[in-house]
Amino acid sequence: MLQITDISKTFNPGTVNEKTALQNVSLHLDSGDFATIIGSNGAGKSTLFNAITGAFYVDSGRIVLDEEDITFKKEHLRSKEIGHLFQDPLLGTAPHMSIEENMALAYMRASGKHSLFGRITKSDKERFREHLALLDMGLEDRMKNPVGLLSGGQRQALTLLMATMVTPKLLLLDEHTAALDPATAEKVLNLTKRIVAERNITCLMVTHNMHQALELGNRTLMMNGGNIVLDVSGEERANMTVEDLLEQFKVQVGEQLDNDRILLSK
Repeated sequence: MLQITDISKTFNPGTVNEKTALQNVSLHLDSGDFATIIGSNGAGKSTLFNAITGAFYVDSGRIVLDEEDITFKKEHLRSKEIGHLFQDPLLGTAPHMSIEENMALAYMRASGKHSLFGRITKSDKERFREHLALLDMGLEDRMKNPVGLLSGGQRQALTLLMATMVTPKLLLLDEHTAALDPATAEKVLNLTKRIVAERNITCLMVTHNMHQALELGNRTLMMNGGNIVLDVSGEERANMTVEDLLEQFKVQVGEQLDNDRILLSK
């Protein structure tokens, strides 16, 4: 489903600011896989996501999504097939546009409709309302309201809904609940689990929460130094504790995990 083969990326090559962000990263995800990713700051987690979405082209290697080589496919074309949520709830929506207008744009991009609102029908708008009702946040009665008036949790839930209205081939979640208060984060996370399971969406999720890393999905990946240093699944993962995961990091990397947010969340 997703096949990443030996991708590498170095920023500012040949300068004093040269930074190798990805080093020969390979990863295979089957359809319906839900893999969590952990790692220290600067391990390459967000950079890997940006390589997949086409925010930049990799220096070497290949990225194949659903048997299509997208290594040099433009970012806006990949966005029709790849959903991407960020840590910042303010990203992913247009604040001055209404909830309905934001949903219409997301629907048209993912479904391949080309004109702005000329192709959005009454039944489409009713479908938007039905999707919003599933959030249980009362947004279905506020469709004409600007998105900028919503809380961070409401905006993140809306962004998740927009990214999955038309089922994407791949969903990337980059610490998408980290900036929310605990109660709201739990609600958005439960919504995420439900949507991913119901649609059988192939998903990669960066998290700083070690318990989440082991409890969510069916695989846990660990990154360090721009590469994947651990990939656990099945019985090995089911029997693994947070302490085991921390010990594995020490074994693979040769040092203790230094991400305070991860350690405080364990």
